[in-house]
Amino acid sequence: MVYELDGTRFDSLDGFYAELDDKLGLAPWGHNLDAFNDILRGGFGTPAGGFVLRWRHAERSRVALGYPETIRYLERKLGRCHPTNIPGVRADIEAARRGEGPTLFEILVEIIREHGPGGREAEDGVALELA
Repeated sequence: MVYELDGTRFDSLDGFYAELDDKLGLAPWGHNLDAFNDILRGGFGTPAGGFVLRWRHAERSRVALGYPETIRYLERKLGRCHPTNIPGVRADIEAARRGEGPTLFEILVEIIREHGPGGREAEDGVALELA
């Protein structure tokens, strides 16, 4: 099974989640990075035997989910994270403001690749195609 995400349909992490819901027909899930990781294991409407996730207009998404959106995400995370995590999230925000560290696009791609060939959870059989 091949699922296609269209990078022209979203400009934010919330938009990415909405595109996932639309294209994958997912059961209700947490709309956060941990829950996204869980979806890739199968269940929530995704096939347990693996699938191809084709991300069309990925370069557009690389820009849309770049440092400005990453900073926005981290600032929201700062407001709801455990107090012991605050220094680390603040450090991540400062790094992102300097254009350093992973962007949301890179984080999402890494999560997906962990569930495919060569990843720690390769048995999930999720193949990523950036187009």
